[in-house]
Amino acid sequence: MSVKAVRVYEQGPPEVLKYEEAPQPEPREDEAVVKLQAIGVNFTDVYTRSGMYPAKLPLIVGQEGAGIVSALGSGVKSVKVGDRVAYATSPGAYSEYAAVPAWKLVEVPAGLDSRAAAAVLLQGMTAQYLVRDTFPLKKGDDALVHAAAGGVGQLLVQMAKAIGARVIATVSTEAKAEVARGAGADDVINYSELDFEEEVRRIMGGRGVDVVYDSVGKTTFDKSVRCLRPRGYLVLFGQSSGIVPPVPPSVLQKGSLYLTRPMLGDYIATHEELERRAGEVFGLVVSGKLNVMIQKTFPLSKAAEAHRVMEGRETTGKLLLVP
Repeated sequence: MSVKAVRVYEQGPPEVLKYEEAPQPEPREDEAVVKLQAIGVNFTDVYTRSGMYPAKLPLIVGQEGAGIVSALGSGVKSVKVGDRVAYATSPGAYSEYAAVPAWKLVEVPAGLDSRAAAAVLLQGMTAQYLVRDTFPLKKGDDALVHAAAGGVGQLLVQMAKAIGARVIATVSTEAKAEVARGAGADDVINYSELDFEEEVRRIMGGRGVDVVYDSVGKTTFDKSVRCLRPRGYLVLFGQSSGIVPPVPPSVLQKGSLYLTRPMLGDYIATHEELERRAGEVFGLVVSGKLNVMIQKTFPLSKAAEAHRVMEGRETTGKLLLVP
């Protein structure tokens, strides 16, 4: 039996995404097969497709989805057929069905549909670990959030404000500025019109911020460093504008600064940690304390179009694929 999936045979532009027939996955030991109802589109998918991240080819793109468990491999006891589940950081999501290690599956609670679950799990857990663990924000801290109108950016702003931090947000258009304000940002800088380094110093009265959450990378890195207070943290968790060139440690010498490049997989390395992070994120959404914006939903066959939208920096929320 075959299913529809999106494969990559060579890395390159969106056109390398091929919508085609693929064998229906069979669960191996400790795996479950999920009939996908919604699939999250993330920059990691773009990096893998484009060649920014090395990959063993051919492959089915994507690593985040939500749906119904349809089959179990031997040894699986944590889920059963018919359960509503979601997952992140497991390859092969751009498909009608995906085989997923059972320990990576989390239950989708009542009150949350599959589209919302797929829209918030990866990006929500990213925002959660950034503010809870990578740099544990506390009330009164000052944070600079780049790309604040994007999927992770909006969630970061909301979580930071719920903690009681002050948030300065950067965006590239006035429309995105409105989105960032709607998420709760205290100050918003349109860096296509203003120098965000100068604006941060002006807003902060000459002081730097405690932390910069930077998912943009190459075009923002140098100024992000200069926006920090002494002993401040630069949390570089993405590279939508390109990879940051090699940085000599002396860059951090002025102000005894800290630089980290975290990855979600290292913060959900066990099922217990995954459940804790996912549980907090899902709970915030169900309770209405965290707003998830689904910007656009594409048929699975239009995955290339979704990638073009994401690479065009046109997103102000989550992009989904639906089989």
